[in-house]
Amino acid sequence: MPSTPETALGLVGGSSTLSIPFPQGLNAPDVEVLEEGLVFATPWGESPAFTLFALAGRQVLTCRMHGWRQGVTRADASRQVFWVFQQAGVRKIVAEGGVGSVSPLLDLKDLVIPTDYIDFSVRKDVGLGGSYLGVMRQPTCPHLRQFLFEAAEAAAWEKRDRRVFSRGTYAVTDGRHFESVAEVQMIRQAGADIVGQSMAPEVYLAREIGACYARVDMVVNYGEGVVRDWRHQDLSDIFYGESRVIGNIVLDALRQAEAEDSSCGCADLRRPTLLKEAYGTPQED
Repeated sequence: MPSTPETALGLVGGSSTLSIPFPQGLNAPDVEVLEEGLVFATPWGESPAFTLFALAGRQVLTCRMHGWRQGVTRADASRQVFWVFQQAGVRKIVAEGGVGSVSPLLDLKDLVIPTDYIDFSVRKDVGLGGSYLGVMRQPTCPHLRQFLFEAAEAAAWEKRDRRVFSRGTYAVTDGRHFESVAEVQMIRQAGADIVGQSMAPEVYLAREIGACYARVDMVVNYGEGVVRDWRHQDLSDIFYGESRVIGNIVLDALRQAEAEDSSCGCADLRRPTLLKEAYGTPQED
């Protein structure tokens, strides 16, 4: 198997870029695919296939659809992806995905840059083995969020058929089914705006490896009981018709990301555990 390349930038592809060859399908002049089909050995089995590409002269490591594959649990897929990022030295991670609306004010194709989350999943004990205390008062990086917001605003201005929200709360559920009407009502009462299946455990694993993390999510369906019944045709139209929009947003955000910039404070939110190990002291930062 290949050795892990060294790069500070990582991109977790989601459903919004799954229908096109990414990133080459965007035909961006400053993008060059360096290697494809990179599979690495991890403590949780073989990783998903990664692509290494150059973006404006800097290397980016990416995988498709959060690394999810048939026969691999989503917990293990997440571990594999972030273990590879850790080995590569990734410091800035951008992710994207499609979500359901919980707020009745959201419409299809609206873009949300989540600032917080509520984890209703059962995938909570998903880590890489590091003895750290993750402080989650700032789960997403304010700098990366701003880059995503600016890129999304530019895309929305061009399309003029969607809005961009610079803040929002993402409710995480397990899937692979959609939520029931009662579940959506509960999630809304808890204070969430959108619902999806990928922000956790990604946000925990990013904190564990000491990397900044932010994401952009497109509303692809109305939650059950919100506005109107969702339609499969809407999902299909967005899945195939909006990939370039999201793809260009995440590339624009990564173009602005400074790998060595730590002024956001994200790196300070990973602390040594206070729990003693069986034969030693807590692991230091």
